[in-house]
Amino acid sequence: MSDTYVPESRWRLVAAAVLVVGGLLLGGVVVVRGLSGGGSEGASSGTDVSRVAFLDAEGNRRTVADFKGKVVLVDVWATWCPPCRRSLPEVAELQKAGGDRFVVLPISVDRGGWGDVKPFLAQNPQLGLTAYLPEGGTALDAFGEIRGIPTTLIIDRQGRLVKRWSGFGEGMARRALDEALKAR
Repeated sequence: MSDTYVPESRWRLVAAAVLVVGGLLLGGVVVVRGLSGGGSEGASSGTDVSRVAFLDAEGNRRTVADFKGKVVLVDVWATWCPPCRRSLPEVAELQKAGGDRFVVLPISVDRGGWGDVKPFLAQNPQLGLTAYLPEGGTALDAFGEIRGIPTTLIIDRQGRLVKRWSGFGEGMARRALDEALKAR
């Protein structure tokens, strides 16, 4: 080893300074977004989503408001989505159990519309699922951005969002629905 001093080049110092400043700026943006809620996904709890419109297989227009007085579970899904396929038996079971107290609305976002959904349901008759499609490209906007599917939403008896999440966890929909049914 030699005791000879080798000065750092200016480009290394500039690069290090840029990295430090960039890291600080990025960290600040993350903190500000976190504090302001800018990083949150979708509509917030309490948002009125009663205007969300969807179509049944016969082309009849329905809205969440049609179910005022009942708790509503909306499942946004697609036929090509593996987690959605895993969740559909539970969604179908809950849909069959619905009645005076709650309703389950599986809304497919397949780009092929009924051309994708009807064959899928015909190939999976064991589900016994009644599916719906959004009424147009902006029909689900009141739910906020849907970043992943399945996305499940729990809506109270007045048409306000109570809870939402993306992904499938066995039993999550049942637990959230039971919790919403206990609330007055």
